[in-house]
Amino acid sequence: MKDAPLLNFALAIFLMVSVGWLLFVGRPIILPIVAAIIAVYVLVSASHAIHRQRFMSVVPLALIKLFLAIIFGTTFILFAALAAATVREIASVAPIYEANIDAFLIGIAEKYELDQEELWRHLRAVTIDAFDLRVVLLGLLGGFTNVGAMVFLIVIYSAFLLGERSGFQVKLQAAFPNEEQANKAIELIGKMNSRVGDYLAAKTLLNILLGLVSFVMLWAHGVDFAFFWAVVIGLLNYIPYVGSYLGVFFPVVLSFAQFVSLPLTLSLGAFLIVTQFLVGSVIEPRFIGRQVNLSPVVVLGALSVWTALWGIPGAILAVPMTAVLAIVLASFESTKFLAILLSDQVDT
Repeated sequence: MKDAPLLNFALAIFLMVSVGWLLFVGRPIILPIVAAIIAVYVLVSASHAIHRQRFMSVVPLALIKLFLAIIFGTTFILFAALAAATVREIASVAPIYEANIDAFLIGIAEKYELDQEELWRHLRAVTIDAFDLRVVLLGLLGGFTNVGAMVFLIVIYSAFLLGERSGFQVKLQAAFPNEEQANKAIELIGKMNSRVGDYLAAKTLLNILLGLVSFVMLWAHGVDFAFFWAVVIGLLNYIPYVGSYLGVFFPVVLSFAQFVSLPLTLSLGAFLIVTQFLVGSVIEPRFIGRQVNLSPVVVLGALSVWTALWGIPGAILAVPMTAVLAIVLASFESTKFLAILLSDQVDT
């Protein structure tokens, strides 16, 4: 039995690799289901929060859930259509942006008499002349043009999950004849529903606020496709630490290509970054606090893993999925130490 720890370690590594491979290969099937489950968390938490309001308490909870589900489905489908159309429009104006940048660089070269320099011509040949903005934009944003089928599946799965949710507790009690086991499973799911649902509902509210403020700033600066970029900023803000600034990067860079005005681009970048900082560092901690209680190192690790497996959707879902994993690990004595290692602060 001396080799038992080594065997267990090898089996654990094999299990992790196998699960990772299955998640990667099964992405087209698994991702819409996981996204639908996360969406149901948001819808249920939001419906309960609305129902708790004094003037809404007389409205049946089921009716509020149905109303929110209709809004959710409609919004997702409209966003898919908007994203596909906008990316095509951005690609169509890319040659104009390229011409603006080209004219700007020619002006600099003529002003400083660089156009006769051999080094300048060589640098231009391997950078600007070899750069196709349209291809780059389609590569970066092309995923938005292919979200239609996935959005449809997410909406359908969410609708069925909402319908099944009311009878899920009865199924659990029937599945576990032992009353103690059934109660433990119900308590575990309740913790996941409460913690992850509240986190996602608060995060969604903040992202909508961030998107609205960003839209006003983009529109005030005259940036093309302001509504689309505002939606992208709000959506990418689900990604911790880097997502919000990644969302700002695209419209700020393209604003320079559109206007070829450094002061305007710097002004837009400053306004958007300050807004991101206020929301992420001042408002968000007050709303969300320790609801998920994950170590920043764990969040970054989860972000890397899920992004490698599922791309941008994996990055968006990384925090809620890791939070669910931590709750499950904390529910069993044999794995509780792993949940403690994943946490940011430990209650003593």
